[in-house]
Amino acid sequence: MTRPGMNRLRRFLADEGGNATVEFVLVFPVFLALMIMSIELGFVTLRHTLLERGLDMAVREIRLGTGTAPEHDQIKRIICDNALMVRDCEQNLRLEMRPADLRAFSSLDTTPDCTDASEPSKPVRAFTPGQQNRLMLLRACLRFDPLFPDRLLGSALQTDATGQGAIVSMTAFVQEPI
Repeated sequence: MTRPGMNRLRRFLADEGGNATVEFVLVFPVFLALMIMSIELGFVTLRHTLLERGLDMAVREIRLGTGTAPEHDQIKRIICDNALMVRDCEQNLRLEMRPADLRAFSSLDTTPDCTDASEPSKPVRAFTPGQQNRLMLLRACLRFDPLFPDRLLGSALQTDATGQGAIVSMTAFVQEPI
């Protein structure tokens, strides 16, 4: 290489103009990804908290009710009315309730039965209205559409064939006597 070519190469390598641009190009995508994942996680947490609140309020109404056990649709309506900002709650919520024996306790199945828009509708799974002084297990499964389904956290969620994720909440209660 000739001397003028070496001088140009040396000056090019020593030039610090554009360092901030290179750093920005390398670091900004990481910060953007973290921000998108934070937003997605925030909405998942918000939905889960609202589902928990709706479930707690419904169970409170059942426990302190007038002795009549509400039916499936009434409990679903109470949960959805109290889970304030959950979209299409009644269409995407599936409930499962059954009595439990304290002496021979067995919990609900480990895999929740959630709604799946790609399958034909299923009948209500194991929903037995509560009786007085009986331990009842109630599980609610809510399907939701991730904000960014193909990116970052949205792609890491377990989804069904339609791309919906699931939030599951479970509680136990004893219905008070009249």
